[in-house]
Amino acid sequence: MSTVVDLRVWDVDRVAPAVLRMATGRRHLAGRPGLRFAKLLGTGAGRTFTPRDADPHRWALLTVWDDEASADAGPDPRLTDPWDEAASERLSVRMTPLSSRGRWSGAEPFGASTDEPPDHAGPVAVITRARLRTSRAASFWRAVPPVVGDLAQAPGLRLALGVGEAPVLLQGTFSIWESRRHLVDFAYRTAAHREAVARTEPARWYAEELFARFAVRDVSGTYRGRRP
Repeated sequence: MSTVVDLRVWDVDRVAPAVLRMATGRRHLAGRPGLRFAKLLGTGAGRTFTPRDADPHRWALLTVWDDEASADAGPDPRLTDPWDEAASERLSVRMTPLSSRGRWSGAEPFGASTDEPPDHAGPVAVITRARLRTSRAASFWRAVPPVVGDLAQAPGLRLALGVGEAPVLLQGTFSIWESRRHLVDFAYRTAAHREAVARTEPARWYAEELFARFAVRDVSGTYRGRRP
């Protein structure tokens, strides 16, 4: 069986009902055949990847499935139908894990750490997620702006947004790149990003962290009026 990962993003006009759906929808996350991991997420505009970036009009659902058939059957309609009906814009990205290291809420949602095939061609996506140490959060946020400035201009970047279970201390990113080469160029050849990575361990920013790469298999819908 091949793991399938779906990310759905909804743009809604009304904030209060969206917050209510976030609070009540969590009870529908479990119990679907083949669903191994799921998270309802807030999003950020991707300009600073700090709490002030939070976008109350865009919300997301990440699901991880045992196989294609389970993913096609999808989440509980009692969870997704209200979001679909309320959405003025929707984006859906289907992916297959290439590599993953670290944990999310104590789990390895995309499988145990693996080595990414060096010959993978086509678009790739990246999910990062971290639980910040309260005492280190300010230091982390001070380190972010130079990285974001470089990210906004990175060749091959198709989409970047912040994601997380909460706007404070539970930080994450989702990005899509034209190719693995474009991602590697940014991650390892951009000075600000290299410096941030080098500081991660000595700065002890994270109580828990995860980094995963995916092959992008299908993109449907739009984000901010554009198909990534």
